[in-house]
Amino acid sequence: MYRAAGYPLTGRNVVRVRFPIGASATIEELEADPHPLLARLRATEPVSWLPALGGWLVTRHDLALEVMRDAKAYTVDDPRFSTAQVIGASMLSLDGAMHTRHREPFARPFRPAETRTRFTAFVEAEVDRLAAALTPAGRAELRSEFAGPLAVSVVAEALGLGDADALTIRSWYEALVVAVSDITAGRGGGTPEAYAMLRARVEAAIADGSPSSLLTGVAGQPEGLTTTEVVANTAVLMFGGIDTTEGMITNAALHLLTHPDQLALVRAEPGLLANAVEESARLEPAASVIDRYAVEELALGDARVAKGDLVRVSIAAANRDPAVFAEPDRYDVRRVGAGRHLSFAHGPHFCFGAHLARLETGTALRALLRLPDLRLTRAAEPRGLVFRKPAAVHVQWGPPVDRRTRPGAFTL
Repeated sequence: MYRAAGYPLTGRNVVRVRFPIGASATIEELEADPHPLLARLRATEPVSWLPALGGWLVTRHDLALEVMRDAKAYTVDDPRFSTAQVIGASMLSLDGAMHTRHREPFARPFRPAETRTRFTAFVEAEVDRLAAALTPAGRAELRSEFAGPLAVSVVAEALGLGDADALTIRSWYEALVVAVSDITAGRGGGTPEAYAMLRARVEAAIADGSPSSLLTGVAGQPEGLTTTEVVANTAVLMFGGIDTTEGMITNAALHLLTHPDQLALVRAEPGLLANAVEESARLEPAASVIDRYAVEELALGDARVAKGDLVRVSIAAANRDPAVFAEPDRYDVRRVGAGRHLSFAHGPHFCFGAHLARLETGTALRALLRLPDLRLTRAAEPRGLVFRKPAAVHVQWGPPVDRRTRPGAFTL
């Protein structure tokens, strides 16, 4: 019997009849270019059972909001939650009072006013440093040489890990991202060795007691988080502060450079840059899905969801819902209401680093647009089941290079 989907017929038959699009979906399709599939699901199966994911996929904007807002009906506090399997209990995998206890000590320094005060000068200086180092070469790979190092530096500064090697920090979060993605895709997983290294570094930072360290401050808060809990939530900040911010910057640069008409608008009207960032986040969110579990049997749209079922919200699909965004597949820096996207989630688990991510992305793009004749030379398409971004975005600037005098130069 197909209990998980709440239907009294044989499992495979009911899935094929009731959710034919969901039944045919594959992990590869969701990892590569999911948008055509998501559009079909949203139109006819907005809450669909996907055997490939072992759960429901929600693709409509209003239904996505319903799930994310109602923490009593849809919880993250389940042993199957992918991030919890890797790092243990954290603000990402708890609800109610325990969620507040884990989240608040980390969230306080990231409120809008505090973010502007504490991070604006640092982000601007770091962007200038990175851009100055790249400028003489006349070319760069933006993800690994610009967006990634910026995101790592900002998180290291925020946490008080400024003396930690950037490549080491990056290796930690990359190992965590792979582990979470593998679990989500059903490829197994576990806690990588890098997590033990992160724990040792966090313990050292707390012991050091620097007053400027967020970790020192969190450890001394009345919520009384243990070292294990501080380490787990530090890993959460690495997901949100490094991987997704790196993706947000890289995706935004790629969108502008592959839409010359929109790039021209932003150059002509710099005030459009903030909306260009929102529109990019809408079109290709760096974190494309979030997981919840049904606390009890309930109705969601036309679907009957059983207690304990995985309910996965597709942020990528909700962000292209034509009921909310006209011509949703079009990149439009003048779009009214671009900020209605759900790329930073919603409800009690809204990303408190959203203000910092926007600050980093806007500052990074402004620096890139100051490079003369900036142009794309080669790029991969965004890819990923959970975390979506291109593997590489190669750019060039300055006068067009004559390959006869500069062998090996990139060409369009």
